[in-house]
Amino acid sequence: MKTMDGSPDHVWDGERLIALIIRASYQAEGITFFTDGSLSQQLGYMRRPEGYVIGAHVHNKLHRNVEYTQEVLIIRKGRLRVDLYDAEHRFLTDRILEPGDIILLASGGHGFEMLEEVEMVEVKQGPYAPTDDKTFFTPARSRGEQRLASVKP
Repeated sequence: MKTMDGSPDHVWDGERLIALIIRASYQAEGITFFTDGSLSQQLGYMRRPEGYVIGAHVHNKLHRNVEYTQEVLIIRKGRLRVDLYDAEHRFLTDRILEPGDIILLASGGHGFEMLEEVEMVEVKQGPYAPTDDKTFFTPARSRGEQRLASVKP
């Protein structure tokens, strides 16, 4: 569901965050992190006035344990529908994403249908392991049709 006040759209399965959507219209002052420290992908928003300075810095070497790949998609052009699933591959809900929208796919499953030609940027942990990183599935319950039969990996 698209939030009317511009606040982030959280999709939950019980206490598990499935997805977080930041719409192109979102604005706030300062810095806001939408994720807590438990996720391996952190998503924040920053708005600073002209002349504001962030001091030069480097990030220190720090070993982290990443168990699941989490993705951030930034929609640059076009519209798409994202279908969201729980960990048992059951359909939960869908959302339409438009230019400027950002989605963090935190857990569960997901699939996409391009409603128009789409350009997007994907950010995820690496290195990418094409044969071990993902498992394709036929949903345990879809929206009344089996669209995924024609999906190519």
